[in-house]
Amino acid sequence: MTQLVRRGGFTPLTDVFDWLETTGPFRAVLNDGYIPVEEYVDDGHYVVRADLPGIDPDKDVEVSIADDALTIHGERRGEEHDKYRSEMHCGSFTRRLRLPHGCRAEDVTATYDAGVLTVSMPVAEPEAAPVQVPIAHGTQDAAGAS
Repeated sequence: MTQLVRRGGFTPLTDVFDWLETTGPFRAVLNDGYIPVEEYVDDGHYVVRADLPGIDPDKDVEVSIADDALTIHGERRGEEHDKYRSEMHCGSFTRRLRLPHGCRAEDVTATYDAGVLTVSMPVAEPEAAPVQVPIAHGTQDAAGAS
């Protein structure tokens, strides 16, 4: 029985990862302007941190809030070179995140430090716990109800 041998140091697993990066279902996540973020609530503020290294926040990024969603939109400029491989996305990017209930968008702040964009806004205190309403029994029995 003849065994096939791959040449060039590539393995079948390498081919799978290359397919995922170039044509597979995860292409948008891996290559096309995906912005990794983390979201959390800290001290009464909803906070979003977006990883945006190598951009000029004054020229290249816009942060907006509309329809109960936070949108981070911008463009990363790149240098033109003949490249063997480039995993650094250049071009436009957009990330839209649904805001949790109670965010006060009128008090939003945004800062950019060390390649990380941080957006913060107060979150209203949760409303009081729901009140259980007792249901009284009527005087008619089920057969007499119309």
